[in-house]
Amino acid sequence: MPRAKQRTPDLRDRVLNVAVQMLATGGVAGFTTRKVAREAETSTPAVYELFGDKTGLVREVFFEGFRALGQKLGELAESRDSRADIVRLIQTFRSFVRENPVLSELMFSRPFADFDPGPSELEAGAQVREVIVGHVRRCIDAGILAGNETDVAHVLFCVAQGLAAAEATGRLGTSSKSVDRRWSLAVDAVLDGLRARARRPG
Repeated sequence: MPRAKQRTPDLRDRVLNVAVQMLATGGVAGFTTRKVAREAETSTPAVYELFGDKTGLVREVFFEGFRALGQKLGELAESRDSRADIVRLIQTFRSFVRENPVLSELMFSRPFADFDPGPSELEAGAQVREVIVGHVRRCIDAGILAGNETDVAHVLFCVAQGLAAAEATGRLGTSSKSVDRRWSLAVDAVLDGLRARARRPG
């Protein structure tokens, strides 16, 4: 079969999907544009034509990670219990990180030395932030949480990121039961603290 060399949306999507899967299965160390091109049944020059260079390809994988996470979070249906919805949101984030450890590492800890996210990359998480802020706003409107909705959303997301990183490196425990318990303890402690603020007079 001759290798596709045209710059087409289908080829671009195929190369990007291969890059995401290669990172997921092989990690950062063995990730090269040559290997991506081979697996995508195209040429290395075609990959360069589509993405510029390896850094450009990594940048698109970065964007794809946030698109996938935003889609997962956005699919969560709202219930009448806005606090429970936030807990489910955090659980969904945790599941995403567990299912996509290398992709999540790229999104949140920048393992590629030559990839320095600029303003457009930092905006990649806008959909994720909007979903979290929306759930926080519901809790504030219901009097369940107190504070600035953006501040609270940032705190919750950073707590979830920290817990996910600790779980990935085995620092939350050695059994799934203990890890689950510590996730619940941390999330409940943050939400309870913010709820206590909501009950304070003045």
